Amino acid sequence: MTSTLVPSTIKSLNAPTIRQLPNGLTIIAEHLPVEAVNLNIWLNIGSAIETESINGMAHFLEHIIFKGTPKLPSGEFERLVEQKGAVMNAATSQEYTHFYITSAPKDFAKLAPLQWEVLLNPSIADDDFERERSVVLEEIRRSNDNLNRRCYRKVIETAFEKLPYRRQVLGTAEIISQLQAQQMRDFHQSCYQPNSMTAAVVGNLPVEELIDIVTDSFAEANNGKNVSPRSPSPKINLTPESPFTKIVRHEVVDDALQQARLTMIWRVPGLTQLQETYALDVLATILSRGKTSRLVCDLREERGLVFSIGVSNTSYRYQGVFYISARLPEQNLAEVETAIAHHIHTIQQESVTETEMKRIRTLVANRFIFANETPSDRANLYGYYQSMIGDLGAALNYPQNIQALDSSDIQQAALKYLSVNAYRLVTFVPKVRSR
Repeated sequence: MTSTLVPSTIKSLNAPTIRQLPNGLTIIAEHLPVEAVNLNIWLNIGSAIETESINGMAHFLEHIIFKGTPKLPSGEFERLVEQKGAVMNAATSQEYTHFYITSAPKDFAKLAPLQWEVLLNPSIADDDFERERSVVLEEIRRSNDNLNRRCYRKVIETAFEKLPYRRQVLGTAEIISQLQAQQMRDFHQSCYQPNSMTAAVVGNLPVEELIDIVTDSFAEANNGKNVSPRSPSPKINLTPESPFTKIVRHEVVDDALQQARLTMIWRVPGLTQLQETYALDVLATILSRGKTSRLVCDLREERGLVFSIGVSNTSYRYQGVFYISARLPEQNLAEVETAIAHHIHTIQQESVTETEMKRIRTLVANRFIFANETPSDRANLYGYYQSMIGDLGAALNYPQNIQALDSSDIQQAALKYLSVNAYRLVTFVPKVRSR
């Protein structure tokens, strides 16, 4: 795919400093004159890295991390954080787990060591393990009862037949019920290693001070542990699944549905082919972002065939999913599927207009600026890209890469990856069929 470079309208907003310690920990630091400091610690650990037999362990461990250490009784970390008016939380996904804390600059040197302490030295006591197992099992039950999550799970399981992205991040009740505390201790010891971690820290302290606080805090919490910087990272190499070769339709009947849903799915490149994802990102925006986008304007605003419609280009490390989802009257399913395919075919044959490309460039520029306003925004950006790709350039140059695309790039991406004769269609319909 070739691109014609255009002058960037975005001046540089970011100036992070990257430092890798001898133990393998990567620190990214930046001064931002906002009265807060955010520490975001990313680990290359998620449901896609687990073995099938312990699916859900990474998320389960995220819960246990906050249940105390030999130095900090359960609940003490949260008490000390709240006492300073700081906030903290965590999240687990298919390919990462991250923990974050935001505090006032004057409190950061006191709270950062506590964040590292709970991360590196969880007690994982048997009684805490059993109590939290019940919490996770209840979370799984709530997820199974959630209509949106059920629908999304079916979409991902349809997109991937073999890749572990099809697994549930929470795991299943059957697996979680059988896990043992010692398995979690072994998992933590193996995976929570510094060479699998990225610490992004942004806020109103000098860069070297931020780096020193993170470095010293890690060393204090990790004191006496036997860590080899040469220990293998838990990253795994996965082979992308082949593109679909024909149209296959699945229907799911769900008692909880009040209106039908439709999702069209294509397998597309992931983050290991980052350059290939840019045009697909733009294509998703052209199709569904805003009232003037093609699918929204035609199918919702003008013809009233759908209640809502959206497009997403979701990129995992080794493969992505491009999908178009709509909520609509059941009797419109076939007409909407045909209309979506027609819009894609039109782009493949006629490309997009320069007016659309200008709108996209403006949107991307504004979104990038808005997503850089707070320490948390920037630390998240840096932690994600460094952890997932190992290169901050992909994050900092994203707007320029998007603005360098022209209409022929979008057309070629549609031709290459979005065949109108080969996709998966999942329709969700109410049990009581509409007339």
